[in-house]
Amino acid sequence: MEAPKEILYHFEEMEINEKAAFDEIIRPADSYTPDGRYWADLPVGERIGFCMKQDREEMAKERQWLWNMIKEDPLSPISYYFRNFVLPGAGLGLEGYVLFSISNVASLFDVSFEECWKSGVTCNANWVAAVNYLEVAGIMVGQVLVGYLGDAIGRRWGLIQDATIMFIGLIMLTAAWGLTENGWVICYAWSLFFYSIGVGGEYPMTATIGMENGYGSGKVTTSHDRLHRGRSVVGAFTMQGWGQVSNLLVLILSLLIFNGGHSTGFSRVTTQWVYRVSFAIPAAGTLWLVYYRTYHMRAASKQLDAQKKKSSVTGYDSESLRLTFKHFTPRLIATAGGWFANDIFFYGNKLFQSSFIKVISPNNDTVMTSWLWTLANVFVEMAGYYGAMWTVDNKLYGRKWGQIIGFMMCFILFVVPCFKYDYYQKPENIHSFQAMYFLSSFFNQFGPNCITFLVAAEVFPTPIRGTAHGISAACGKLGALIIAIAGSYTTTQQHFYIVPWFGLMGAFVTYVFLPDTTGLDLREQERRWHYIRTGREHDYHGPAVHAKHLSLYERWTGKGKHYDAALDYKMKVEEFRGEWEAAMASRATESEGSSDEIFDIDETILSGDMHKYFERTSPRMEAMKKEIHEPLVLPPAASSEGEKTLSQE
Repeated sequence: MEAPKEILYHFEEMEINEKAAFDEIIRPADSYTPDGRYWADLPVGERIGFCMKQDREEMAKERQWLWNMIKEDPLSPISYYFRNFVLPGAGLGLEGYVLFSISNVASLFDVSFEECWKSGVTCNANWVAAVNYLEVAGIMVGQVLVGYLGDAIGRRWGLIQDATIMFIGLIMLTAAWGLTENGWVICYAWSLFFYSIGVGGEYPMTATIGMENGYGSGKVTTSHDRLHRGRSVVGAFTMQGWGQVSNLLVLILSLLIFNGGHSTGFSRVTTQWVYRVSFAIPAAGTLWLVYYRTYHMRAASKQLDAQKKKSSVTGYDSESLRLTFKHFTPRLIATAGGWFANDIFFYGNKLFQSSFIKVISPNNDTVMTSWLWTLANVFVEMAGYYGAMWTVDNKLYGRKWGQIIGFMMCFILFVVPCFKYDYYQKPENIHSFQAMYFLSSFFNQFGPNCITFLVAAEVFPTPIRGTAHGISAACGKLGALIIAIAGSYTTTQQHFYIVPWFGLMGAFVTYVFLPDTTGLDLREQERRWHYIRTGREHDYHGPAVHAKHLSLYERWTGKGKHYDAALDYKMKVEEFRGEWEAAMASRATESEGSSDEIFDIDETILSGDMHKYFERTSPRMEAMKKEIHEPLVLPPAASSEGEKTLSQE
């Protein structure tokens, strides 16, 4: 049935406000000036003023929002933090607890099982060393494997699989045993390898779900995606730090409990109780995580499924992988190379922390002292995590400068004691060494450790986001494995000779190959990807190819030459109008001609932007629906034949 002329008249009347509606969508106030200029197109002075003004306004809104939450319910901010950061990062919190527990527990084994773990009399030294190697190897397997599976079978099943593997692995670690001490070490090492596969999978799965939770989920606006996407992902990543804090507190309390309140003179039985209980506790939490992901994260694959449907793909999108290597290889160099350089610092710090502590605290080398110093260092790292969380979305600083500055500070703070190691070991200079050590921990978290986790998911398209993140993360663990092997054959001073130069490497790779996606709508990146996927790369003219959002290498190779803000605006208007008309036609075809159903648009077939347009125009459409059942007086220009009421029609 054709729509009555009166309804068509009202649709024409709606076009009067169409430009205002499109401007609200295409040129949002957080990215465009009132006269329609993109923030990155502004001269430097105006750009700084625009970004600072926007930050002040957003901070004022968030303060008001927080105050309103507190007035309504004083505990609501805690529940909000739990829902938006703790739950998404729970897997990372649990893996952080166990992953960094290995080196902490090893200090117990060195004391209680000295002939096995330290001198290698009763145990094979290669198997003792394999504990660290198999841990890193398991993580690398999990990162690549689960990253692939997460793209092939969906985010939800990848998340469930990770939690299940970690739960079984924790049961194996808790119950690890052998007829001999060497047999126990072998069982412990392989249990850790199995557990680490789940740990590795958490990296791509947590990053991708944190990235896609806002985009297309319907839970947050695109403004939130542009202004706070980095904070959402890094906020989940902070749970890794809280996992480390929790592990150290559990170990310290367990040792005091099982050793009668004493921190020294513990037996082998005490050691067994402490380390097994420390693994049993996260096993309970991981079992709950399996349940939560199974029954409360059913929509985790929503965005991936939508992209596959749009490209008519089932299973793994191998064409997208091919196109990614063709168009985005420099980005993969940036994310993989940056993560490799970062993990040289991060795991070098963790795996050989005891060596640094002996320098800082040479007269007190008990297990408890080591743990307390480690706990102090983790709290410094937590400051870095939260510092990154609150600066990563600042358009004037953002991802790229955060990573470059972090790498350069790590380089400086490691290279200074590199050539003056004996000087900083002297008692009168030990506090300077301590300050540099803690500052290096802060800037590692404040910069590359958090940023590499974020950008490895952000700069790649949805269909292969898990794969690209997994490859990047695995390259990082390759760096961890290399420094673990090198550390076994070098002294602490030689360790300082090796590590700093990877800070320079990381800064260089970031500067040349990493694009800065701060402030860029994720939908815009997906829009560009759609053009690439359909073989029309040069027809895309939007912000995703603006020089600000491209790497130095991409600018050198001419990726940004097609940027045209005015042309892109016209194309977006036509795209959105076409999307709207297609949705209307689809729904009208499904209905049996009921005039009510013409307006009953299925929100799932509209993009987020078009849904916003629908909300913008819906009040007028609701009035039209009402008028269908009431006499409608047409304007004077209407024909006499058209003066019949809709009810008479």
